[in-house]
Amino acid sequence: MSTGTIYDFQVKDAAGDLVSLDKYSGLVVIIVNVASYCGLTNSNYNQLKSLNDKYYSRGLRVAAFPCNQFGFQEPYCEADVSNFVKENFEFEPDLYGKVLVNGGPIIGKEDPLWEFLKKEQGGTLFDAIKWNFTKFLVNRKGKVVARYGPSTNPKSFEDEIEKLLDEKP
Repeated sequence: MSTGTIYDFQVKDAAGDLVSLDKYSGLVVIIVNVASYCGLTNSNYNQLKSLNDKYYSRGLRVAAFPCNQFGFQEPYCEADVSNFVKENFEFEPDLYGKVLVNGGPIIGKEDPLWEFLKKEQGGTLFDAIKWNFTKFLVNRKGKVVARYGPSTNPKSFEDEIEKLLDEKP
C-alpha cells in the first residue's frame, strides 16, 4: 500500500496554472474524468452537482478532469468545457486541464496523478481507466479509498461520502 496522497501532486487548472492538490487538505474529494459528449454525461453531471450542492458546506469537492481519450467525446478547450457544464447543468466543479488518464507508446505518457489513482485503487480485470466518468473517492487525509466505474451513478455511493465527511480531518 502506498504512503502517498493526492496532496503530493500538482496539476494544471483550466486556466493552465499549476495548482497543488494539497488545497483539498481536510476535504473529501471526488476525482472524475469528464467528457461533454458521452452518453453518461447528463446523469453524472446532474448527480455530481446534486452531491456537491448537498455536501459542499460539509467539505465535499468535485475535481473534474476533461479527457478526450474515449471516443473523442471531449474535443473542446477547458474554457468551453467550463461554459458547457455551467450552462447545461448550472454546476461549477473544480475544473482542471485536459489529461491523458491512460498512457501508451503512441498516445504519450499518462498524467502522474491518474497513474497514482489507478495504483491506489485498481480496476476490474485491469487497472486502466475504461471510459469517461471513472470516479475516485478521496478521504480527508488525501487517501484514495474507492474507485467507481463509469456506469456507477455518483448518488449510489452517497453513504460512503457521508461516512467520510463524518470523519475528523
